[in-house]
Amino acid sequence: MGCLPNFLPSYYFIDSDEARKKFGEYWNTDIPSEVGITVTEMMEGANTGSIEAMYIMGENPVLSDPDANHIVEALKNLDFLVVQDIFLTETAELAEVVLPAVTFAEKEGTFTNTERRIQRVRQAVKIESHAKPDWEILVELANKMGCSWSYPKGPEEIMKEIAGVTPLYGGISYERLEEGGLQWPCSSKDHPGTYLHANSFTRGKGKFHSVEHLPAAEKPDEEYPLILSTGRMLYHFHTGTMSRRGRIEKIRPEELMMLHPEDAGKLGIADLDIVQVESRRGKIKTKVQVTDHVPPGMVFMTFHYNESPANVLTNNATDPICKIPELKMAAVRVTKSE
Repeated sequence: MGCLPNFLPSYYFIDSDEARKKFGEYWNTDIPSEVGITVTEMMEGANTGSIEAMYIMGENPVLSDPDANHIVEALKNLDFLVVQDIFLTETAELAEVVLPAVTFAEKEGTFTNTERRIQRVRQAVKIESHAKPDWEILVELANKMGCSWSYPKGPEEIMKEIAGVTPLYGGISYERLEEGGLQWPCSSKDHPGTYLHANSFTRGKGKFHSVEHLPAAEKPDEEYPLILSTGRMLYHFHTGTMSRRGRIEKIRPEELMMLHPEDAGKLGIADLDIVQVESRRGKIKTKVQVTDHVPPGMVFMTFHYNESPANVLTNNATDPICKIPELKMAAVRVTKSE
């Protein structure tokens, strides 16, 4: 829906005069031609003061973003922070205003999964609080700021707008979704949807690019001899905002940092010991799992646990092209905790 800073919906480049004219006429507004900034650049802008206010929906950067102490400082440096979420997350605790949103089971609408399949979902649980569906919150806020948005039929009417302005969704409607999910691109009412690469690739069998290797911004050394890599585990999702509030929490209620037996022997650390992990940006404590699932010289942590927030340790250095942070490579040292 146009969530990338260099695209309008349906991957129209923002610098296209024709595209901006099309969307500007539909929305009755002027579309800026400048490419926006990425999430990592937004946080840096908050830190330097070039961004003064921020509205965060359904994200928890205090736990998910690299160099978490830096993220907290950046958010505290804002003049005004609004967080819209279903729970009071670590990020929401820093906000001036928290807008409570309902969960997936309390609202009507659609979900689009990673294979681009759009599926109809229906409200299964009655709303028993003052929380509201995301779309209602956004409409009320927009109208308080001078807009005149109106969707009497709710999400179904919003989907009609999406189909009307976004060619990739042009053939999507609630009526069709009642019969089953559809995958975009789906350009017309009689289009079956697209299963990409079923018979061939859209631009041929391959396109090769010559690239230069860029070394990691930080490498292990005598002071910080181990490589920290971060990721996820089977039992939890992202920052655990939802998964840690369910019964699945009993299966894995705490972080178990993976440490190779060879490194554990050198450091005098046994399985399930408590250790301190320290990088140039901060330090945390965590329980250890001694395992050969990681190679010697490397440790692995998830970012699901606020008690052992791995991203306090990670580096906010980014790829110069994609602006993706270097979450998989940070130099750390591990010591047995007293």
